[in-house]
Amino acid sequence: MFIGMQAALFYHARTVAIAAAQEGARAAGAEQGREADGVGAANDFLAEAGGDDVLTGASTSANRTATTATVTVTGFSLSVIPGWNVRITQSATVPVERLTAPNAAGTP
Repeated sequence: MFIGMQAALFYHARTVAIAAAQEGARAAGAEQGREADGVGAANDFLAEAGGDDVLTGASTSANRTATTATVTVTGFSLSVIPGWNVRITQSATVPVERLTAPNAAGTP
């Protein structure tokens, strides 16, 4: 029974972590987005999803280049098995939004 409960807690924490990373990547990849926007959006998502009650010791990092924005969320799943801490790391990458000029044929 404990193994089933542990699996459910792990799956839920992993799902929340990837959703937070995706939310952060979208914010960082916006046309005027910055790395700090991605970290803030991911942290806000984590807080709304339950914070430490879902993913303990969570940390978020972001990296934005000229073409991509990546956000990584790391933390630990809650554990019902004493002494067993499962580390979760999830990342999401999106292309950076940018305006493009039309080509000679008039299409972007």
